[in-house]
Amino acid sequence: MSCKSTKVAPSVDFDHSCSDSVEYLTLNFGPFETVHRWRRLPPCDEFVGARRSKHTVVAYRDAIYVFGGDNGKNMLNDLLRFDVKDCSWCRAFTTGTPPAPRYHHSAVVYGSSMFVFGGYTGDIYSNSNLKNKNDLFEYKFATGQWTEWKVEGSLPVARSAHGATVYNDKLWIFAGYDGNARLNDMWTISLQDREHACWEEIDQSGEIPPSCCNFPVAVCRDKMFVFSGQSGAKITNNLFQFEFKGHMWTRIPTEHLLRGSPPPPQRRYGHTMVAFDRHLYVFGGAADNTLPNELHCYDVDSQTWEVIQPSLDSEAGVMCAGCLRLSKLCILKYYYSLLLSRFKQSKNVFYSVLVYWACFMPSGRLFHAAAVIQDAMYIFGGTVDNNVRSGEMYRFQFSCYPKCTLHEDYGKLWENRQFCDVEFILGEREERVLGHIAIVTARCQWLRKKILQARDRQRQSSEESDEGVTGGPRDIPGGSRPSGTQPLLEVSIREAEAQPFEVLMQFLYTDKIQYPRRGHVQDVLLIMDVYKLALSFKLSRLEQLCVQYIEASVDLQNVLSVCENANKLQLDQLKEHCLNFVVKESHFNQVIMTKEFEHLSTPLIVEIVRRKQQPPPRLYSDQPVDIGTSLVQDMKAYLEGGGLEFCDIILLLDGHPRPAHKAILAARSSYFEAMFRSFMPEDGQVNISIGEMVPSKQAFESMLRYIYYGDVNMPPEDSLYLFAAPYYYGFSNNRLQAYCKQNLEMNVTVENVLQILEAADKTQALDMKKHCLHIIVHQFIKVSKLPNLRSLSQLLLLDIIESLATHISDKQCAEMGSDI
Repeated sequence: MSCKSTKVAPSVDFDHSCSDSVEYLTLNFGPFETVHRWRRLPPCDEFVGARRSKHTVVAYRDAIYVFGGDNGKNMLNDLLRFDVKDCSWCRAFTTGTPPAPRYHHSAVVYGSSMFVFGGYTGDIYSNSNLKNKNDLFEYKFATGQWTEWKVEGSLPVARSAHGATVYNDKLWIFAGYDGNARLNDMWTISLQDREHACWEEIDQSGEIPPSCCNFPVAVCRDKMFVFSGQSGAKITNNLFQFEFKGHMWTRIPTEHLLRGSPPPPQRRYGHTMVAFDRHLYVFGGAADNTLPNELHCYDVDSQTWEVIQPSLDSEAGVMCAGCLRLSKLCILKYYYSLLLSRFKQSKNVFYSVLVYWACFMPSGRLFHAAAVIQDAMYIFGGTVDNNVRSGEMYRFQFSCYPKCTLHEDYGKLWENRQFCDVEFILGEREERVLGHIAIVTARCQWLRKKILQARDRQRQSSEESDEGVTGGPRDIPGGSRPSGTQPLLEVSIREAEAQPFEVLMQFLYTDKIQYPRRGHVQDVLLIMDVYKLALSFKLSRLEQLCVQYIEASVDLQNVLSVCENANKLQLDQLKEHCLNFVVKESHFNQVIMTKEFEHLSTPLIVEIVRRKQQPPPRLYSDQPVDIGTSLVQDMKAYLEGGGLEFCDIILLLDGHPRPAHKAILAARSSYFEAMFRSFMPEDGQVNISIGEMVPSKQAFESMLRYIYYGDVNMPPEDSLYLFAAPYYYGFSNNRLQAYCKQNLEMNVTVENVLQILEAADKTQALDMKKHCLHIIVHQFIKVSKLPNLRSLSQLLLLDIIESLATHISDKQCAEMGSDI
């Protein structure tokens, strides 16, 4: 996700039923928040409520509600309210009997009520009456009424530091600490009918997380996610998902992440995790005796982690008086150091800037709490350095752009096999697999050479055939052939069998391979064959994926089969991994007692025994691992000239030709897919427009970058041309338009306002034109010095003069008249 100087744009909804819907698209300008920006909001004053940790936070409408926790000396049961619009704190109105003071409880919102369950109560100052609870309280936001639910029947074990969420009108409770041991049971209760509500224990299945406490849960895409937490001596950084319908747990593997890709967050406890859109956001916690303050983001669709780089936006948030004084002091210090030493500004200046920005980012902390309102996350309190409780409130602005569908679009092209132009003949059995020259030659240099050799043979054979029939050769470019007349190019690859080759092809199109079924020997052996091909074809990225997949899949049941196959295929790295796995103290006796060990080849048995008796010294290499190039990198290079000799279609922009690739265009655009399937022009040339408007050359190149590798970086004037492109060309979602919208809203400057004015006039974007004229009028002294002003059309110059005349007051007119 991009985070540099981008802003949040409101979501754009399309009316696909309206053929002229482009006319109704408008750009509504207003104040927009910088995405990925932290803002420090007013802290909670002591007279409103104490600083605290181990509390809960929930969001209801435009307010954050804070309940319970501890201030370092006493447990609390007050209820605080923070208004996110006014940025003001107060005590929430309450009646009835609230829950006893407590911490490490849970709180959720259902309907117009907050429900508080369990937690740890007592007097921590005198260390008396301390116990876990399993009571359930409801707080009605409308009336401020606290009531306790008295539930008949079996109850969950009293607990604290557990996870809780609401799904399908039910409260779900998972794991926690009962005072003696950590738990991993799950209970649920319906919140619809208080009179007939009863607790029910859930029969869980699958890879159930270990017993744990002090972890967060979040619901995304109808699944509950649990990340890390305290689970005894072994704290892990595993992410688990729970399917509510089947009550099935699954550990989400990270083995598909290449070395060099962003890893999962460190193992930790006392952190927060919230869900927004398709992402999970993890912040803070205690990670191996440190308190990190990076914000980690997990994409549920792509199953990848990344660290969000916060935006350094100079438009500061609301600050307390002390922070405001500190920030001014830092700025003065910064400029003072510049004056003292123009070129010697490393340490002091850097320190000043860091201190300044530290005012706006939360420090590392644990046992804080977080909630989401609209498109922002709010974090309150927690324990910071030296066991100090915090009363700070921070706001983090999410980005909500539609996901990039590049990998999925190319994956569909592979699955449906439309527009295939190459057929690979594989192995001794000559099995056939179809593909697309454009994708294959962009991703694999070894296959590219094979295709070029086959194409040369085909051309030579065609020329000889033409000479025999007509007496002379014919040279017909591939792009000018009528649709459907060009035969498939046949490429023979004897060293590859069909099944592993198809897995390799799937990787070329999608940058990933299907994760092997856990414990299935045949799946692991298949990936080993793929690994062998990756080595032969020099696909470094696929090599790394296969190694990580296989190493993660090796277990006591399959290790000997994998080792023998690695020995047979001469895959030394995998063989070494298997041998080290076998000779581990916890594995050796179990492995050698299996029947598979009896049938192992003698040289391997000898090698295992010797390895056990005398392990070889470990060799450490400082050489960086070559992780290869990604799909995005390869397609970028292909568009920039690497794929010129494989172009098979000509795009005409205002009469100027631009070679391109049919398969790529069809994969990314339903417009091109329909054209190439049904009414492909016989001359192989396609005129480019967006509706009735012909885009500029710059904007057209920006659109090609988006089609080929998903790039959305472009000048604002290009965004205006491409605002309606997702409609016209039928892209998978409105990601491009969302970026165009935010680009226009936030990046119109004095320097580019004339170019955008021209584009707005050409595209009939009247609100953007009005916005540009507004900027020109109010910054006319600067705009008048721009060289582009002289090249504007006469009509646009008249528009500027008219706008100037409209905005000049009568008093100014009189003053100008007196000067004349």
